[in-house]
Amino acid sequence: MKYPIGIQTFRDVIEGGYLYVDKTEYVYNLANNGRYYFLSRPRRFGKSLLISTLEAYFLGERELFKGLKIEKLENKWESFPILRLDMNAENYSRQEAVETILRRHLAEWEDVYGKGLEDDSISGRFAGVIRRAHEQTGRQVVILIDEYDKPLTATLEEGRLNDKFRNELKAFYGVLKSQDAHIRFALLLY
Repeated sequence: MKYPIGIQTFRDVIEGGYLYVDKTEYVYNLANNGRYYFLSRPRRFGKSLLISTLEAYFLGERELFKGLKIEKLENKWESFPILRLDMNAENYSRQEAVETILRRHLAEWEDVYGKGLEDDSISGRFAGVIRRAHEQTGRQVVILIDEYDKPLTATLEEGRLNDKFRNELKAFYGVLKSQDAHIRFALLLY
């Protein structure tokens, strides 16, 4: 039996023939019984694998779920536009760190869904991407954010920098409320 130690991608676990404890019934329930979730779990507890599993589910990748509980529960297997953001992938010792990681992800999403002329701020760009993704695909958007608070926990002892990051993230995450009509599902993991 192969154990998926350190593997954080659902596809790699399944296609690699690793041991997988089937919790897809919970994934189905999470995805279909609510829209907005905040989940706090300890380090090394499978958060990134959960996000990857949800991503595969919302992309409609039925073949990856063959033989798992969710295969019997889901009968539509639709594909939704996904905006996935991993806030762990940045060094937060610099003043511009939050802006850098958000701009990087926004640029990737705008390559797919375009950029509006009115989208001048980071939060405006995020709102625009969500709206355009929904309009272009005809499907509401799925937003998956891993380590959503990493910039804040990394700067707890640095008052001004922490305040700056908190204000930037407050505006960015505030978009989730204003774009509710365009969002199918959102998960923020800590």
